[in-house]
Amino acid sequence: MIFLLYLLMQGRKHIQPKIIYQVNINDLVPADNFYRKLEQTLDLNFLYKETLSYYGKEGQESIDPLVFFKICLVGYLNNINSDRQLIAFCANCLDVRWYLKYDLDEALPWHSTISRTRQLYGEDVFLSLFQKVLSLCIAKGMVRGKRQAIDSAYIKANASMDSLVEKEIIDDVEQYANELNEGSEYKVKASIKKAVERHHAWKEKEYKGMPGHVDNPKQVDENGNIIRPKYLSNHTHYSPTDPDAKISTKPGKARQLNYAGQLAVDDAHHVITAACASSAGNKDSQNLADILSQTIQNLSIHHIPVDQITADAGYSSGEALAFCEAHHIDAYIPNFGQYKAERDGFEYNQLLNQYECKKKNGNFAVLAFKGIKTDSKGYQKKSYRSSETDCKDCPLRITCCGAATKFKKIEDSIDKPYYDRMHQKLKANPLYAKAISKIRSRTVEPVLGTLINFMNLKRLNTRGMISANKHVLMSAMAYNLKKLMKFSRPKIKYHTLSVDVLKLNQHTKLNFLIPL
Repeated sequence: MIFLLYLLMQGRKHIQPKIIYQVNINDLVPADNFYRKLEQTLDLNFLYKETLSYYGKEGQESIDPLVFFKICLVGYLNNINSDRQLIAFCANCLDVRWYLKYDLDEALPWHSTISRTRQLYGEDVFLSLFQKVLSLCIAKGMVRGKRQAIDSAYIKANASMDSLVEKEIIDDVEQYANELNEGSEYKVKASIKKAVERHHAWKEKEYKGMPGHVDNPKQVDENGNIIRPKYLSNHTHYSPTDPDAKISTKPGKARQLNYAGQLAVDDAHHVITAACASSAGNKDSQNLADILSQTIQNLSIHHIPVDQITADAGYSSGEALAFCEAHHIDAYIPNFGQYKAERDGFEYNQLLNQYECKKKNGNFAVLAFKGIKTDSKGYQKKSYRSSETDCKDCPLRITCCGAATKFKKIEDSIDKPYYDRMHQKLKANPLYAKAISKIRSRTVEPVLGTLINFMNLKRLNTRGMISANKHVLMSAMAYNLKKLMKFSRPKIKYHTLSVDVLKLNQHTKLNFLIPL
């Protein structure tokens, strides 16, 4: 009997859907919900004015611009890459529906509407949204502006390596010029083909023992991508699916079509102050001017100067260092590996623009300036060379010049003065330079890792450089916004300082609160 009563008291839940419900979506979303706080933090009404020029006066009414950007923002905050999955996610979440101002029984826009609207708006609209969130971070005291850390990461393009086709070889130079005039940029001159083949042969030999070289075509990396043993180059191949995507790789990673995301991060609270996409076929040093120009522009709106930047050796070039000096920016960028501060046994005479041999027991030859030449990789170098008369009978000739050569030749980059100044700066205070390097790694690298793994920056779902730039801006904006919502000013700890004061022949003790 007791057992029967126990069974009768066991609850079992069943649902019987009603025909009519009396419910308000506003009552279903808690007061402390994330999207309620997001609505209070970021006012997007300024986007109506920003997007007004993209619409005409006739035709069907478009999606609300605020709804579009809110849907995109939800995707970046929840690391959703697909527009189809994003719309399904928004439709199933009550708080997201409340944030989008869509009622329970209201259908959300089609995923194709999101894609078309993304293509409709220009990069300036996405940049203005990024600058709006950055301004909120600055107003809250999250940006110092003194030091910016710059770095980049590859973003997988929305194109497969299987889509690569070989560029056509044009033997007739005149025909090649005509093709270029017609707007075809995927051609290779016959004169370039031999240089490319030599370059590939050298790389195949040099890269053979490096990580990432495989002989088994079925070997894959940790993401399941095939590590292809065949060497493919942007010189000879392109993807018609996405011509702006470039072949690139890192040791131990699969060779794939990528873009590069460039970031500038303030070292105070790791707020992103500038973000843009660049070609993965370019060196980072070629993109420093672009990302730094945007940083200067974004901070100058709030009258914050950029005093100092730090970046890795990949950003080292004469052009990059010249840009920093022209804008009076104190840059800490280690020189690339091939840089040589001094030539053993030779001294440079700046007044006469020549190298002079100072080796003991040598003939003290003079290496005169012979002009500026372009090497096989396209770099311009100053060439200094001695005469055969000075070196052919030198007792040090074989060790200095070689067994077959009877003269000494030294080549310097035309940008060596910039590298020399950077070398002297790093050498003058090595402890400070080392500290700056550590600041760079702990500032920008965690931000890149967060964007790639949690903010939808791992892979593009669009194509083209313009769309890639929008994608990077939105990901960076979402990161700053989430950081803004979590930020609280650090509490300042005080301690009491007692001071004895003699006033009117009376002994008085005063207590002062001073920050630690």
